[in-house]
Amino acid sequence: MKREIITTGDGSMTIHLPELNEQYHSKHGAINEANHVFITNGLHHILENKRKDPIDILEIGFGTGLNAFITYIESKKINQIINYVGVEAYPVSIEEAKLMNYPVTLNAENIKHVFEQLHQVDWEISNKISNFFSITKKKQFFSEINDKDSFELIYFDAFGARVQPELWTVSIFERMYNALKPNGVLVTYSAKGSVRRAMQEVGFTVERLPGPPGKREMLRATK
Repeated sequence: MKREIITTGDGSMTIHLPELNEQYHSKHGAINEANHVFITNGLHHILENKRKDPIDILEIGFGTGLNAFITYIESKKINQIINYVGVEAYPVSIEEAKLMNYPVTLNAENIKHVFEQLHQVDWEISNKISNFFSITKKKQFFSEINDKDSFELIYFDAFGARVQPELWTVSIFERMYNALKPNGVLVTYSAKGSVRRAMQEVGFTVERLPGPPGKREMLRATK
């Protein structure tokens, strides 16, 4: 499938798939969306309620590595140990990842090597990036996830329900529910009613929150 590099509303880059008319991140701002949905309403929310070492995070859709890189930067800033698991069925190449230019956009050129390392480390094993951050990348379909009570936080960053409705179903969210520890949290940019109802059907308590730029709302679900 053809991929194009485009500039989003906050000046950061993302990958656009013309055949699907879909992007890896919000066209209104890739970095703004990542910070708002996953860091502010995900990681910071977890830390406000219970600081814990380590925090185990599962990302559904590793993609360009933006969410992982921002989480790495945050872990370093607040001295928080994080074990990060990123699931991706169709990995982005290191060449494509470099075109994103996220270290420059995030004023983090001094750790550009870390962003590249996130894409180059071996799959299926834990890789220690720093004293505060380890990452395991798993090449698998979301329907194959069978973790039980393993994570405090899930970043649910799959392609939208318009183009891949099968990723936003009761059966998928049941796997997410099972993967979370008690009181664990899932955050996503989506606010579709069908998504919220699927989450509630498997037992989540779901909140509607103000969305990132360009979106009125997002969802946060708690086990």
